[in-house]
Amino acid sequence: MHDLILHHYASSPFSEKIRLVLGHKKLPWKAVLVPPIMPKPDVLALTGGYRKTPVLQVGADIYCDTALICDVLEHVRPDPTLYPPHLKGACRIFAQWADSTLFWAAMGYNLQPRGAAHVFAKAPPEAAKAFSEDRKAMSANMVRLRPGDATCAYRSYLRRIANMADEHDFLFGMEPCVADFAAYHGIWYTRTQVPVLADILNATPSVGEWANRMEKIGHGPMSRLVPADAVAIAQAAEPAPSGANLLLDSAFQDDHGIPLGTRVTVAAEAFGNEPTEGELIAATRTHYSLRREDPRAGVVHVHFPRLSYVLRAASPT
Repeated sequence: MHDLILHHYASSPFSEKIRLVLGHKKLPWKAVLVPPIMPKPDVLALTGGYRKTPVLQVGADIYCDTALICDVLEHVRPDPTLYPPHLKGACRIFAQWADSTLFWAAMGYNLQPRGAAHVFAKAPPEAAKAFSEDRKAMSANMVRLRPGDATCAYRSYLRRIANMADEHDFLFGMEPCVADFAAYHGIWYTRTQVPVLADILNATPSVGEWANRMEKIGHGPMSRLVPADAVAIAQAAEPAPSGANLLLDSAFQDDHGIPLGTRVTVAAEAFGNEPTEGELIAATRTHYSLRREDPRAGVVHVHFPRLSYVLRAASPT
C-alpha cells in the first residue's frame, strides 16, 4: 500500500482529530503542511475543489472529510478499533453530533473577539482579516452561533460530556472510540489555541482529565513531505480500482437517478461547499467516488462520505 499522507496544518482542529487517530492506531504517516486559507493550489490539484482540512492521500486516491478518513484508517488497521461492535451505532451517531453541533458551539466560543485576538496576537492585522474573510466565505450557507449563544451551548455540552467522563476513562468505556476523537478536537482548540478562554473547563474537571488522557495518545510516527512531492506521488500512481480501494462497500446504491459514468459534482451541505466535479465511479451506501484528471496530479479518484454531502449531475457546458 502507498504511504498515508495527511494534508493538514498545526492549528486545524479536525486535523488534530486525525493526527490522534493515527497515533492511536500507531500508523506511520507523512505530513504535508497546507495553508489555513485560500489559495491552496496543491490541495485543489488533488481534490478538484474541496478545500477543507485535513485531506488524506493514499497514492492517487484522495479521501475527504474526517468521518470518511476514520473509516479508511479503520480498514488499514482494524485494531484498536474506532467502532466497538456493541457500540458501533451509538459511537457513530455521537461522533456525527460532536463533529457538527458540539464543534460549532466550541468554535463559536473559542473565536469570540478575545479568543481571536489571542490567536492573531503575533500576526499582522491583515492576517486576521484574511482569515475572517476566508471563513465567512466558507460558511455562507450556514447559520453560525453568536458568541453568547455559543458559550451557553458549550457549557451545557461540556456538562453532558462530563457525565460520560465521570463513568469511564473514555466516553463509552475504558478505551477510546471514534466518539472520543470527534468530541476532543474542539476542546483541544480551547485548551491549546485559546488558553485565555480555557477557564470554561474549570466547572467540569472530569472533562479535563479525559482530555489529558486523549492528549497522551500522541500522533504516532510522522515524517514530513513537501506539497509538490505529494502531488507528484499522485501523478506517478494509479488509483485503486473502484471497489478495491480502502473503503469496504462497493455496491451501487442509486438514490438520485444518476447512473455511474455521469459527470457530477459533490459538495458539502453547509460549511466549505465548494464543489468537486468528476465522473461518478462509485455511489455506495457510505460514500461517493469521482474520477477526475488534473494537469499536475494526473488521474485521481476523490472520495466523499454520503452523509452531509450533496450529489448533483454537472451542468452541461
